Amino acid sequence: MKNLKELLENISVKRLVGTDNREVSAIGFDTRNILPHSLFVAQKGTLTDGHQFIENAIEKGAEVIVCQQIPNNLKVNITYIEVADSADCLGKMASAFYGHPSQKLKLVGITGTNGKTTTVTLLHNLFTLMNCPSGLLSTIENKIGQTVLPSTHTTADAVKINELLSQMVEKGCQYCFMEVSSHAIVQQRIAGLTFAGGIFSNITPEHLDYHKTFKEYIAAKKKFFDNLPKEAFALVNIDDKNGKVMLQNTHAVKKTYSLYSLNCDFKAKIRQITLEGINLIIDNEDVWFRLTGEFNAYNLLAIYATAGLLGLPKDEILRKESMLLPAEGRFTTLLGENLTAIVDYAHTPDALENVLTTIEKLATQGQEIITVVGCGGDRDKSKRPLMAKIACLHSNRVILTSDNPRTENPDAILSEMESGIPPNYEDNVLIISHRRQAIKTALTTASKNSIVLIAGKGHEKYQEINGIKEPFDDVEEVCKYLNINKLK
Repeated sequence: MKNLKELLENISVKRLVGTDNREVSAIGFDTRNILPHSLFVAQKGTLTDGHQFIENAIEKGAEVIVCQQIPNNLKVNITYIEVADSADCLGKMASAFYGHPSQKLKLVGITGTNGKTTTVTLLHNLFTLMNCPSGLLSTIENKIGQTVLPSTHTTADAVKINELLSQMVEKGCQYCFMEVSSHAIVQQRIAGLTFAGGIFSNITPEHLDYHKTFKEYIAAKKKFFDNLPKEAFALVNIDDKNGKVMLQNTHAVKKTYSLYSLNCDFKAKIRQITLEGINLIIDNEDVWFRLTGEFNAYNLLAIYATAGLLGLPKDEILRKESMLLPAEGRFTTLLGENLTAIVDYAHTPDALENVLTTIEKLATQGQEIITVVGCGGDRDKSKRPLMAKIACLHSNRVILTSDNPRTENPDAILSEMESGIPPNYEDNVLIISHRRQAIKTALTTASKNSIVLIAGKGHEKYQEINGIKEPFDDVEEVCKYLNINKLK
């Protein structure tokens, strides 16, 4: 229980009806989870308005209502608090309710179109290897030390984030690494958190179904860095032209990393890339890593820089970093008797191009590249023809298939993808809506020593069709058809 006065310490209250001297058992914004003696925050969302559920929340036991407009019909013994921005207040009050846990460990957030999951996962693994107890908040999973908890969003809601951070503090975690999505930034899910550092990986057009324009998407990412405290660091990839944009208004200590610019704080040079790994020169140290591709060179450099900025010794960072394995579903390589299959989460045009250009560089002369790819339903439609075009331009053969169609017709999605097939390439493209059949076809028709890329779902263990998540795992499907039972 927390006294309401404590929760309102950093809140600008426009109007208060009732008493602020009462105990609060929990904070919630979804009436399905409201408990007796709790506080309900009515938020105005993109699809629903929480103000419509205030009476329902009171029926469930809420005794404090935080809202942007106090209802006309007031209930007896209920405290109503009017604020300018309910979402912002939710984050700040959630932080206060759990004792400001982000101030009790070093919280580092990473934002960008690609590389978030790999970077936070490997940072968590690196710090674990270096005996630095850490937490993880990611797309794939959440971790408190080595205890794994399920993850449903790239960035959880404000209450859940603070609950998890509080548990990390209780378990002795000194650091936490979290993905920060553009949706979470705009929706104030990270309001009230104190970050020790922020990382910017890159940005390409994505989520335009939500942000509407690329300019708005960039502005969302930039807002994260604008709000970092002066004690934090802001680490950005300046090989991306928007890297410096992220630093324009930040109060944090500005740091940069690059593969190609001499004018940066942290630099790496690629010496060799193979299917088994990558050889980099970092701070004049020659190191072999077990991840591959230029995109992973950036991730590895960001990890090295972050660990250094958090005070870990350089030599030990590189030694332990060289032991790290790829994050699940990120360039997962499966070696069959006569071919190589790669499962990757690449679900944006930029990510798909990065993976395919890496495969092209690794392929030997005459080695066939087959790509299986789809696009998710209820998401940005503009990228669908572009995904198909990129797959065609970098592959010998392409199979277009379903990803997570969600509530859309899979055939309609494939039709939109089909419009991106370049002229004279149609004979090299198959359209197989059923994903399992598409994977089987790619693997069973591949010529000897082919490389088969299965893109789009990576770590996911389901396929979402009409609101139902059916069990489905790309890696399992590949292992079944290649008759192998472990990752190489």
